[in-house]
Amino acid sequence: MKHFEQLAIIGPTASGKTALSISLAKQRDAIILSLDSLAIYREIDIVSAKPTVKEREGIPHYGIDHLHPNEPFDVTTFINLYKEVCQECTATEKNLVIVGGTSFYLKMLLEGVSELPPLSIEQQAEVGLQMQNSKAVYEKLAKLDPKYMRQIEHGDTYRIQKAMEIYLATGQTPGIYFAANPPKPVIEEPLPIYEILWPRDALRKRIRLRTKQMLQQGLIDEVIALEKKYTRSPNCMKAIGIKETLAYLDGIYDKAMLEEKIAVNTGRLAKRQETFNRSQFKEVIRGELGEIEKMLLQ
Repeated sequence: MKHFEQLAIIGPTASGKTALSISLAKQRDAIILSLDSLAIYREIDIVSAKPTVKEREGIPHYGIDHLHPNEPFDVTTFINLYKEVCQECTATEKNLVIVGGTSFYLKMLLEGVSELPPLSIEQQAEVGLQMQNSKAVYEKLAKLDPKYMRQIEHGDTYRIQKAMEIYLATGQTPGIYFAANPPKPVIEEPLPIYEILWPRDALRKRIRLRTKQMLQQGLIDEVIALEKKYTRSPNCMKAIGIKETLAYLDGIYDKAMLEEKIAVNTGRLAKRQETFNRSQFKEVIRGELGEIEKMLLQ
């Protein structure tokens, strides 16, 4: 059975990754793995700009509609999805197109993550109890392991909790534990990465157009339904497009301001994505959408 070929497409939001990935998957008989922190949820369809079932054109997609909005996930979710899709590619002799909407997860696939130690039920309860005062946990760990904890923001409760779990489970500080348990890359073979670039003004126009289309497609009704079913508690309810719509529903914005806020915040997100991609991925083939299409769709 032949080994499958794989490549990745990254780029800022609204850059054209999704349509290109579907065209490429059709041409190369491939499965698509979406690395996106919103499209992974069911029922978050419009605000995530995920392709509809019709737009997917029969191409199997992993990483889309995988969880309910009240289910948490982390990078290990995408690592497990990658392993699952690799098995599928091998079994069906299909290739793989990875689309990095949230390209941090692609970086983690390439670099790997350290396996965390298991916790007993008693230790889990102890972590939950201590994390009721995450500030105190942070300060305790900062005294024990100042170098490691300087990498973590005071408000990053997820990473603070993971650091505390390591300390309780092993008796070792996180720095010592990770030095003894370095991460192992999940993708071990060379992976061609293509990044779509856009001039800043042109990308802003695309973002504004997509924002207008989202509102026309029923973004407000989608957010109303999500809040009714899941409340505002899940992390995904703080995502761009959702948080502004909730503010509109609270009467803070009118509809024109809602559209403006979503477009502006999405533009800022795109800028952060471009900065991240530029700093984290070195051996990348970069070009505007038309250039990347010519390279890939020959």
